[in-house]
Amino acid sequence: MESEHRTRVEDVMSTPLEMIEPETTLKEVAEVMREHDINALIVTTSVKGIVTSTDIIEAVAAGADLTELTAEDVMTEQVETVTPDLYMEEVAAMLTTYGIKHLPVVDDDYVGMISSSDVAAHLS
Repeated sequence: MESEHRTRVEDVMSTPLEMIEPETTLKEVAEVMREHDINALIVTTSVKGIVTSTDIIEAVAAGADLTELTAEDVMTEQVETVTPDLYMEEVAAMLTTYGIKHLPVVDDDYVGMISSSDVAAHLS
């Protein structure tokens, strides 16, 4: 397959990127995810983090009070990222290697999100 016909992250990433404050409760996080039909949000801490629907499910399973626990309490820090010009095959390899389902897209700043669903849809 020639490179000019391969799909790049920028062609399929979700934009605009939804962000939340670290003190946002998990109940509010879940509401934002439902409203925007997404499964991951960037948390706007000094070192940006990510909170996913899996984080919320784990909190529920642990019996946490979703009105008390915040995004910062459950987020993943030191998030793996990709650039808009990366090819989808490379993204697929990263998702598999790191065992994750979402990768924020960064180009000077956070500009979008790419998910395992996006990759599956464009590589099938």
